[in-house]
Amino acid sequence: MDFKNYTLQEFSDITASNSPAPGGGSISAMVASYAAALICMVAELTIGKKGYEHVYDVMNDTLNKADKLRKDLLDDIQKDSSSFDGYMLALKMPKDTDEEKHLRQIAMHEALKNACLVPLGVANKSIEVLKLARIVCEKGNKNTLSDGLVSAYMARSAALAAIENVLINISGIKDESFVANIKNECEIIQNRATELENVCKAVIKL
Repeated sequence: MDFKNYTLQEFSDITASNSPAPGGGSISAMVASYAAALICMVAELTIGKKGYEHVYDVMNDTLNKADKLRKDLLDDIQKDSSSFDGYMLALKMPKDTDEEKHLRQIAMHEALKNACLVPLGVANKSIEVLKLARIVCEKGNKNTLSDGLVSAYMARSAALAAIENVLINISGIKDESFVANIKNECEIIQNRATELENVCKAVIKL
Protein backbone atom coordinates (compact mmCIF):
# COMPACT_ATOMS: atom_id res chain seq x y z
CA MET A 1 0.00 0.00 0.00
CA ASP A 2 1.18 3.51 -0.86
CA PHE A 3 2.42 5.35 2.23
CA LYS A 4 0.09 8.29 1.57
CA ASN A 5 -2.85 5.94 2.18
CA TYR A 6 -1.63 4.90 5.62
CA THR A 7 -3.36 6.27 8.69
CA LEU A 8 -1.29 8.67 10.77
CA GLN A 9 -0.89 5.92 13.37
CA GLU A 10 0.23 3.34 10.79
CA PHE A 11 2.73 5.70 9.21
CA SER A 12 4.17 6.67 12.57
CA ASP A 13 4.41 3.03 13.62
CA ILE A 14 6.28 1.90 10.51
CA THR A 15 8.60 4.91 10.69
CA ALA A 16 9.38 4.02 14.30
CA SER A 17 10.08 0.37 13.42
CA ASN A 18 13.33 -1.27 12.29
CA SER A 19 12.30 -0.86 8.64
CA PRO A 20 14.77 1.41 6.79
CA ALA A 21 11.89 2.94 4.85
CA PRO A 22 10.19 5.30 5.18
CA GLY A 23 13.22 7.29 6.23
CA GLY A 24 14.31 10.88 6.40
CA GLY A 25 13.55 11.62 2.77
CA SER A 26 9.97 10.40 3.02
CA ILE A 27 9.44 12.29 6.26
CA SER A 28 10.77 15.46 4.61
CA ALA A 29 8.18 15.08 1.85
CA MET A 30 5.44 14.50 4.41
CA VAL A 31 6.38 17.62 6.38
CA ALA A 32 6.46 19.74 3.22
CA SER A 33 3.05 18.37 2.21
CA TYR A 34 1.55 19.40 5.54
CA ALA A 35 3.18 22.83 5.22
CA ALA A 36 1.38 23.20 1.89
CA ALA A 37 -1.86 22.01 3.52
CA LEU A 38 -1.61 24.83 6.08
CA ILE A 39 -1.30 27.34 3.25
CA CYS A 40 -4.47 25.91 1.73
CA MET A 41 -6.21 26.40 5.06
CA VAL A 42 -5.12 30.03 5.40
CA ALA A 43 -6.19 30.75 1.83
CA GLU A 44 -9.56 29.09 2.39
CA LEU A 45 -10.10 31.17 5.54
CA THR A 46 -9.22 34.35 3.65
CA ILE A 47 -11.22 33.90 0.44
CA GLY A 48 -14.68 35.41 0.75
CA LYS A 49 -14.03 37.05 4.12
CA LYS A 50 -15.02 40.67 4.66
CA GLY A 51 -12.09 43.02 4.32
CA TYR A 52 -10.12 40.65 2.12
CA GLU A 53 -11.99 41.14 -1.14
CA HIS A 54 -8.93 42.81 -2.69
CA VAL A 55 -6.80 39.64 -2.29
CA TYR A 56 -9.35 37.19 -3.67
CA ASP A 57 -7.46 36.53 -6.91
CA VAL A 58 -4.05 36.11 -5.32
CA MET A 59 -5.46 33.88 -2.57
CA ASN A 60 -7.34 31.73 -5.04
CA ASP A 61 -4.16 31.33 -7.10
CA THR A 62 -2.18 30.55 -3.94
CA LEU A 63 -4.74 27.95 -2.90
CA ASN A 64 -4.55 26.16 -6.25
CA LYS A 65 -0.75 26.13 -6.27
CA ALA A 66 -0.50 24.98 -2.66
CA ASP A 67 -3.00 22.19 -3.20
CA LYS A 68 -1.05 20.86 -6.17
CA LEU A 69 2.17 20.94 -4.17
CA ARG A 70 0.44 19.21 -1.27
CA LYS A 71 -0.64 16.34 -3.51
CA ASP A 72 2.68 16.09 -5.35
CA LEU A 73 4.59 15.95 -2.08
CA LEU A 74 2.30 13.22 -0.77
CA ASP A 75 3.33 11.17 -3.80
CA ASP A 76 6.98 11.94 -3.05
CA ILE A 77 6.69 10.12 0.29
CA GLN A 78 6.45 6.85 -1.64
CA LYS A 79 8.84 7.94 -4.40
CA ASP A 80 11.63 8.51 -1.92
CA SER A 81 11.21 5.07 -0.37
CA SER A 82 11.01 3.51 -3.84
CA SER A 83 14.28 5.15 -4.84
CA PHE A 84 15.91 3.57 -1.79
CA ASP A 85 14.44 0.21 -2.78
CA GLY A 86 16.00 0.64 -6.22
CA TYR A 87 19.45 0.97 -4.67
CA MET A 88 18.89 -2.07 -2.47
CA LEU A 89 17.89 -4.11 -5.52
CA ALA A 90 21.06 -3.02 -7.30
CA LEU A 91 23.12 -4.18 -4.31
CA LYS A 92 21.59 -7.64 -4.62
CA MET A 93 22.55 -8.05 -8.28
CA PRO A 94 24.96 -10.93 -9.03
CA LYS A 95 28.67 -10.17 -8.97
CA ASP A 96 30.32 -13.45 -9.84
CA THR A 97 31.83 -12.38 -13.17
CA ASP A 98 33.51 -9.17 -14.30
CA GLU A 99 30.54 -8.38 -16.54
CA GLU A 100 28.09 -8.88 -13.66
CA LYS A 101 30.21 -6.68 -11.42
CA HIS A 102 30.25 -3.98 -14.10
CA LEU A 103 26.48 -4.12 -14.61
CA ARG A 104 25.92 -4.08 -10.86
CA GLN A 105 28.14 -1.03 -10.47
CA ILE A 106 26.26 0.83 -13.20
CA ALA A 107 22.91 -0.03 -11.63
CA MET A 108 24.08 1.09 -8.19
CA HIS A 109 25.40 4.33 -9.63
CA GLU A 110 22.15 5.13 -11.44
CA ALA A 111 20.08 4.18 -8.40
CA LEU A 112 22.15 6.53 -6.25
CA LYS A 113 21.60 9.35 -8.71
CA ASN A 114 17.86 8.76 -8.55
CA ALA A 115 18.06 8.63 -4.78
CA CYS A 116 19.57 12.14 -4.97
CA LEU A 117 17.11 13.57 -7.47
CA VAL A 118 13.96 12.58 -5.55
CA PRO A 119 14.81 14.44 -2.31
CA LEU A 120 16.27 17.28 -4.38
CA GLY A 121 12.84 17.58 -5.98
CA VAL A 122 11.27 17.64 -2.52
CA ALA A 123 13.66 20.43 -1.50
CA ASN A 124 12.76 22.49 -4.56
CA LYS A 125 9.05 21.99 -3.94
CA SER A 126 9.59 23.05 -0.34
CA ILE A 127 10.99 26.33 -1.65
CA GLU A 128 7.80 26.79 -3.68
CA VAL A 129 5.80 26.15 -0.51
CA LEU A 130 7.87 28.79 1.27
CA LYS A 131 7.10 31.31 -1.46
CA LEU A 132 3.40 30.69 -0.94
CA ALA A 133 3.83 30.89 2.83
CA ARG A 134 5.22 34.37 2.31
CA ILE A 135 2.07 35.35 0.41
CA VAL A 136 -0.33 34.10 3.08
CA CYS A 137 1.76 35.71 5.81
CA GLU A 138 1.65 39.02 3.98
CA LYS A 139 -1.94 38.97 2.72
CA GLY A 140 -3.84 36.24 4.50
CA ASN A 141 -6.50 36.45 7.19
CA LYS A 142 -4.85 38.06 10.22
CA ASN A 143 -6.43 35.45 12.48
CA THR A 144 -4.41 32.73 10.73
CA LEU A 145 -1.01 34.41 10.59
CA SER A 146 0.51 31.93 13.05
CA ASP A 147 -0.56 29.08 10.77
CA GLY A 148 1.17 30.75 7.84
CA LEU A 149 4.33 31.09 9.89
CA VAL A 150 4.14 27.45 11.04
CA SER A 151 3.94 26.52 7.36
CA ALA A 152 7.10 28.51 6.68
CA TYR A 153 8.95 26.84 9.56
CA MET A 154 7.89 23.40 8.35
CA ALA A 155 8.74 24.07 4.71
CA ARG A 156 12.22 25.33 5.61
CA SER A 157 12.82 22.30 7.81
CA ALA A 158 11.63 20.01 5.01
CA ALA A 159 13.94 21.70 2.51
CA LEU A 160 17.00 21.41 4.74
CA ALA A 161 16.16 17.84 5.74
CA ALA A 162 15.70 16.77 2.13
CA ILE A 163 19.06 18.36 1.25
CA GLU A 164 20.76 16.23 3.91
CA ASN A 165 19.39 13.14 2.17
CA VAL A 166 20.78 14.38 -1.12
CA LEU A 167 24.22 15.03 0.32
CA ILE A 168 24.51 11.62 1.97
CA ASN A 169 23.61 9.91 -1.31
CA ILE A 170 26.05 11.80 -3.53
CA SER A 171 28.94 10.57 -1.40
CA GLY A 172 28.86 7.32 -3.36
CA ILE A 173 28.63 8.89 -6.83
CA LYS A 174 31.78 9.14 -8.95
CA ASP A 175 30.38 11.45 -11.61
CA GLU A 176 32.21 14.62 -10.56
CA SER A 177 30.18 16.95 -12.78
CA PHE A 178 26.89 15.56 -11.46
CA VAL A 179 28.08 15.86 -7.86
CA ALA A 180 29.32 19.45 -8.33
CA ASN A 181 26.05 20.56 -9.90
CA ILE A 182 23.97 18.91 -7.19
CA LYS A 183 26.06 20.43 -4.39
CA ASN A 184 25.73 23.88 -5.93
CA GLU A 185 21.97 23.52 -6.20
CA CYS A 186 21.78 22.32 -2.61
CA GLU A 187 23.63 25.38 -1.39
CA ILE A 188 21.30 27.68 -3.30
CA ILE A 189 18.24 25.92 -1.85
CA GLN A 190 19.60 26.08 1.71
CA ASN A 191 20.25 29.81 1.49
CA ARG A 192 16.90 30.51 -0.19
CA ALA A 193 14.99 28.50 2.43
CA THR A 194 16.48 30.49 5.29
CA GLU A 195 15.94 33.77 3.45
CA LEU A 196 12.25 33.06 2.82
CA GLU A 197 11.64 31.87 6.37
CA ASN A 198 13.18 35.08 7.71
CA VAL A 199 10.93 37.15 5.44
CA CYS A 200 7.88 35.38 6.82
CA LYS A 201 9.02 35.97 10.41
CA ALA A 202 9.65 39.64 9.67
CA VAL A 203 6.17 40.03 8.16
CA ILE A 204 4.49 38.52 11.20
CA LYS A 205 6.35 40.87 13.55
CA LEU A 206 5.29 44.03 11.65
